[in-house]
Amino acid sequence: MSGSPHLVFDRALLRRRRDRAATTQHRVAPVLEAAAERLLDRLDDTTRRFARALEIGGRGIVAPVLRERGVDLVVSMDLSARQAAGARGLPVAGDEEWLPFAAGTFDLVVANLSLHWVNDLPGALAQIRRAMAPDGLFLATMPALGTLQPLREALTSADSALRGGAAPRVSPFPELRDGAALLQRAGFALPVADLEEITLAYRDPLLLLRDLQAAGEGNAVLARDGRIPPRALFPTALAALPAGPQGVEAALRLLTLTGWSPGPDQPKAARPGSATARLADALGTVERKAGERPG
Repeated sequence: MSGSPHLVFDRALLRRRRDRAATTQHRVAPVLEAAAERLLDRLDDTTRRFARALEIGGRGIVAPVLRERGVDLVVSMDLSARQAAGARGLPVAGDEEWLPFAAGTFDLVVANLSLHWVNDLPGALAQIRRAMAPDGLFLATMPALGTLQPLREALTSADSALRGGAAPRVSPFPELRDGAALLQRAGFALPVADLEEITLAYRDPLLLLRDLQAAGEGNAVLARDGRIPPRALFPTALAALPAGPQGVEAALRLLTLTGWSPGPDQPKAARPGSATARLADALGTVERKAGERPG
């Protein structure tokens, strides 16, 4: 399986790490809460009220907020049974790549910092859309390209110097430009992708690695080097990280995805040529032909 070009992540290893993280992720609760708060603030942009929500990988943060916002039923699904049990919703141990829900089950789906470990992201998004009722809302955040970039570069450089080659030690992340296209490909209407950044600072860069471990976000790439790393690898890499007045900075670049399952009452683009007013009149200007100069 590890040789398949379609498999990037070791999902069995990820499940075990998320099991362990159920007892340690409280150490990084402020970061998880900040990401969830930014995502759930998007609910203020709609007057729609939701009755049946699925939260994927909420880590006990998302479900309580959804109930406070008036959602009657919240199902908490996680790859890890321990995480699902502690998520404070109706627990379901399930795989994002094989959703165990019937079509049209939910009118709201929220995935906070969980979908970046999915091998087939377009397929997972299509399954999520299928599980949603018409005119349902999908909200998700995941780390975007540029997250942990200095750490990635420092580890690659140290690996090359110590071993003469480098294996991936930081997960690949999607780009902003891919976000809306992924939603559209999965069948979502009104797709929107945007980016914001949470900057963390560490006086001791070793604490960055410990936070990643506490959150269950260690390297789960199938192509990782399974050998014991050289003793000097991490000290060398951490010493090379650029430091500022507050210490070593680590950027969490949040890619936020927003999309709606198609419904009959959603606004639709007008048919080409159906306009009844001229844009020039609306802007109070003079319409000119291509290449025509003023005067």
